Amino acid sequence: MKDLKILFGMIFFILVLCTANAVDSADSSFTQADRDRMIRLEIRLEEGLKAVNQRIDATNQKIDDGLKATNQRLDDNLKAINQRFDATNQRIDDLKGLIYVLLSGMFVLVGFILWDRRTTLAPLAKTTKELEARAEKAEKLELAIKEKAEKDPELKEALRHAGLL
Repeated sequence: MKDLKILFGMIFFILVLCTANAVDSADSSFTQADRDRMIRLEIRLEEGLKAVNQRIDATNQKIDDGLKATNQRLDDNLKAINQRFDATNQRIDDLKGLIYVLLSGMFVLVGFILWDRRTTLAPLAKTTKELEARAEKAEKLELAIKEKAEKDPELKEALRHAGLL
């Protein structure tokens, strides 16, 4: 089996050598027909290249148009997003103003409450001071009466009867 493979390999090698020798021995002169054929091939190749270049240019133009449209959409979306941010910022500014108004109202209310309490408590404080002065006078009067009652038995009896001694 190995011998058979080697035999086929040698036959193949000999055939390749013979074919290469036959191609080499052929006439390699360049005729007018070959030249004309080459010119026609060159013209067809140039026309084909022009067509391919035109197709490439058309494809590039389509890509550029698509990119321009995409950029326009992105710009429009960016403008819409910026408008939304501006609207949100305006709402925040409005809320800040409302918070300032509410805080001012609270401070005014606290001030009013303090003023009202002071004006309400002022007459009470005055009345309390008057009552304290009267109570002090009453205590002094009571002490004076008790001292007098020590000397006067009739007054002492009257004060006991009233429950003051």
